[in-house]
Amino acid sequence: MSEIKVNSIKGVGASAAAITVNNSDGTCTANITNNLSNKNLILNGAFLISQRGTSSTDSGYGSVDRFRSLYTGTDEAPTHAQADVAAGTTPYTLGFRKSYKFTNGNQTSGAGAGDQVALLQKIEAQDIANSGWNYLSASSYITLSFWVKSSVAQNFYGNLVTNDGTDYNYPFETGSLTADTWTKITKTIPGNSNLTFNNDNGIGLSVQLAMFRGTDKTGTVSLNAWSAFSSSAQTPDMTSTWYTTNDATFEITGVQLEVGSVATDFEHLSFADELRRCQRYFFVLADGSAVANEYIGNGRGWSSSQVEYTVRFVNEMRAAPSLLLATGTNYYMWRSDGGEVYTTTMDIDNATVRSAILYKAGVSGAVARGAYRFQLGSGAAYIHFDAEL
Repeated sequence: MSEIKVNSIKGVGASAAAITVNNSDGTCTANITNNLSNKNLILNGAFLISQRGTSSTDSGYGSVDRFRSLYTGTDEAPTHAQADVAAGTTPYTLGFRKSYKFTNGNQTSGAGAGDQVALLQKIEAQDIANSGWNYLSASSYITLSFWVKSSVAQNFYGNLVTNDGTDYNYPFETGSLTADTWTKITKTIPGNSNLTFNNDNGIGLSVQLAMFRGTDKTGTVSLNAWSAFSSSAQTPDMTSTWYTTNDATFEITGVQLEVGSVATDFEHLSFADELRRCQRYFFVLADGSAVANEYIGNGRGWSSSQVEYTVRFVNEMRAAPSLLLATGTNYYMWRSDGGEVYTTTMDIDNATVRSAILYKAGVSGAVARGAYRFQLGSGAAYIHFDAEL
């Protein structure tokens, strides 16, 4: 029995025909189950959003939203940044304008056993549990796809790690990449009867891709198969070529994780929609480096020595956030008549997923029931709320 793929109605860039026709009896099979909206379990996979800044050398969050860098043992920290996808390339022609780009530092002591440079995104457990993936069945699949480019020709490894119950690990490889050439990677991942995903807002699944991992974290593992997670053997041993090349670059875009056995077209979202999704994890109340003397709202004198301001988040955050702010040099609140400055630092109180109170106690000159103007001073002051996984 032969089969014909009707390519004229196949999605642009899709890995499978939308409809197949059986020559013998004329019956048709449609592959549309995973072409629905809200299918991408990865947030900010096109790297449009970069609330914290466009570049950082910090290990952790610091540039693009929802993606975390991970460095250990480096002599000089790499730089991770939101970068532009070059015009005329694929994936540029598929609508991708931004990428997540790593530029290596100079690792003068070579590749140590404990060294590591990687990127990852942690997905909430409830998003996996409610995704429609029958993760306990080996015949039910999720598919990971992304575009990647390295200035050094070599093979790279990644892995998926579960976090509930017994941790499980699924390692995979990109295959040998040609230097400075965008390549699309697609991995279809089956369920496994040992997987657990709680229906809560904790870490459910971590999607990771490493530029380098030393032998403290690599060993004998089977690619493309689930096994109990071991921090000392997450992927096979890696070549150190990229890591030992000063200023080597690694770039990724179009990251999508979807339920189903094929990679469908990337789900491009508007900037506003993607920002709103990211604000569940990180919310910028004010950023004086972008807007000098930014006015935020009106606060009040709560007592003879305390001023406060109530923040209502734009949408519900994942958990009650922590407060991140610049302190010591930029002012946050003063009297509404433009008089005396009262405080250069603030504390957080009564934080929930929907709101928080910023306050400062022990302030000289505060007056009960007084009105106060909540505003950043000039310079690089900022007020951020962090509920990242």
